[in-house]
Order: sequence, then structure tokens, then C-alpha cells
Amino acid sequence: MGGKGGDVALTCSRTHYACGLSALTTDSADADGFVRAVADEATAMDADFALFFFSQALVDASSLSGALKRHLPNLAYAGCSTAGEITPAGLEDGHMLALLFPRSGFTAVSALVRNLSAGGMDDIAGKVDGLRRTLHARTGYAQSPNLFALCLIDGLSYAEEAVTSAIHWGLDDIPLIGGSAGDDLKFKTTTLISNGFVGSDCAIVVLMATEVPFHVFKTENFVPTQEKLVVTSSDPERRIVREFNAEVAVEEFATAVGVAPGAMTPLTFASHPVVVRVGGEYYCRSIQKVNPDGSLSFYCAIDDGIVLSIAKPTGMVESTRTALKNVNERLGGIDVVLGFDCVLRRLDARNRQVFRDISELYRTNNVIGFGTYGEQYRSMHLNQTFTGIAFGHKQAAE
Repeated sequence: MGGKGGDVALTCSRTHYACGLSALTTDSADADGFVRAVADEATAMDADFALFFFSQALVDASSLSGALKRHLPNLAYAGCSTAGEITPAGLEDGHMLALLFPRSGFTAVSALVRNLSAGGMDDIAGKVDGLRRTLHARTGYAQSPNLFALCLIDGLSYAEEAVTSAIHWGLDDIPLIGGSAGDDLKFKTTTLISNGFVGSDCAIVVLMATEVPFHVFKTENFVPTQEKLVVTSSDPERRIVREFNAEVAVEEFATAVGVAPGAMTPLTFASHPVVVRVGGEYYCRSIQKVNPDGSLSFYCAIDDGIVLSIAKPTGMVESTRTALKNVNERLGGIDVVLGFDCVLRRLDARNRQVFRDISELYRTNNVIGFGTYGEQYRSMHLNQTFTGIAFGHKQAAE
């Protein structure tokens, strides 16, 4: 298991893992100081690629990108803003986090997909194909169990389903995992960064080959009830439901969960998720916020005629512990997990007073990552779910 390697700087902690990854984190707004520490570590470990997750309440993306240009001009990277961070110390808010992949054991290539709102899903498949060719040229791997893909997507783009599906189609069964960028629950602008680019309405695809054993997984904690809501009026492009059961959406939802319409908060939606049945399985279609006209904005695709069931969260700590235990057994020991954790799980954990328990579970299982506005798992865009890729110990692959 990874352990603290000591302070890199006064306000920056470093954690190194047996598989070769290093994580650095800080709650200081000094982007230059943080990136200098990351640059020192990247040089020491001969990093091939880096991921950055950051709170916009702490640092703006342009400042971080500028610091990367000044102090790490030759390291390829991708990153996004968050709705909370998962650091080696557990669940946090207001942090910057860097995850470095060593050249020894990992090879990464990435592509930026711009202007998601304009469509262009065919372009995504082309970019993914280009990534596969580039990675093959660098590693010799064309298709093998050693490949996986990561994606980061603007969490306010309304395009995650289409983008995830297009990426998955181009990957040809290479496992895909990822998360939608957040903005600390402000719902105004999320930001992505990639090799000098700073912007929104975009996605980043990372294709990676590794010698380290890994396993992609997901976990959720809800069961459907008999309470049904039928979408009878909606705006699919903006993911807005105006009416459930031919009544004002917020009023019908409030009646179903027993909460006054005027008392609706993100905690209400986290504690009372709605789910849709697809192919015999239930998937969350989580509510983001109430609009002034009584309509409801969603994190996931929605349309007229969809039948939603009110769900009841059950045992987040137990279900997450079981999922991590199963992964641990499968890998012969978890070294580190890159995790994408829905912000609604974090809110629900606080509401049910298990936040510290979940945070400790993440800490002891070496989970690092960020709080998302949605999660990607293979071909699906999900809500109120934890998706992750767990890495085993490098020596297990040698």
C-alpha cells in the first residue's frame, strides 16, 4: 500500500504507491508552488503523464494551466474542475490534486474533443482511432488486456451520454471509466485543461497502456420503490422535466417523497434518487436542481414517456466496502484506486452521518480522485454511483 513520503513543500503532501504512481495534493491557492512540487516529483520518478483535479473555489484553471506551462512544459496532462476531491487523506473540499503516472509501467496518449454542444460524435470515433494508432506506435499494443481509457467531460454540457457512447464505440471493448467535471455545486461553469488548453463544452479522452494489473468497477447503493413518476412534459436538450404525471414536476416529486416543494435542496435529491429500468437493471437519473418555474433539471438524459421510480438509498458504507473487498480479492491486493464519486453520494453521506466512515474507507483503500457531476462506466453515463479503476501491485505483473 502507498504511504506518505513526507512534505514536498510546506503546504503540499506527497504519497507514493508501490505500482509507481505518485499523488500530490494541497489546499494552498499557490498554483506555481504546487506545480513546482509536482515538477520535482515528475522529474524524480520520470513521469509519462499527469492528471489534475482542482476546486475552482481554490484556484482558477487558467492560473493552474499557466503554472504548468512555466514549470512543467514537457509533461502531457489532462484535468478538470471538481465538486470535491478524494485525496490520500480521504474526502476533501477546496484542494488541488495531481496524479503522476511513471514512464516505467504506463504509457498514455490523450485527445481533446471540443464543441460538444455542436454534436460531431463521428469526430470522437476518429479521435479514438487516432489514439489507438498512436499508442500502438509507442508501445506495440494494438489490442490487449493491458489497455484502458479514461474520459473527463464538461459536467454541464448535456452531452455525456452521446460522448460516452461514441468513445466506447471507438474503443472496441477497451474498458472506459471517467467522470464529469464539477464546479463546487454552483452549476455555472466547469473547466477542463489539457496540454495548454483551458475551456468548457469539451471532453478529454486518455488511452493508457500499463504493465500493472488493474480492474474497472462500479458500485451504487439504492433500491427502487413502488412509487412511480412518468415524465409527461420535458425539454430533453436541456435535461429539464416540466411535468410528472401531468402535474408540475417539483410538486409531484415533493408529494412522492414527502418533502415540501419550497424545502428542496441538493440533499433532498441525494436522499431521494429516481431510477430508470434499462435492460433489467436500474440506473439513477439524478435531479440537479429546482428551477423558478417548478421544473427540475437533471444530471442525466431525460425524455417524455420515461417512467422513473423513486429509489431508497441503502447502506452506502457497506456496499462500498463490499465492492472494494471484491476488487481487492480479484487483484490480490489493491495498491491504489482512481475513483470518480458522484457529488450526490457525498451529500447523502453527510445527510446520513456516514461521511467520515466513507472518507475513512477511501483513505484505507488508497482511493484518490474527485467528486463528479456524473460518472462514465464502459458505454454508460451514470449518476449517484462510484466508478473506479483499481491498480494492483506492480510486482504482481512482473
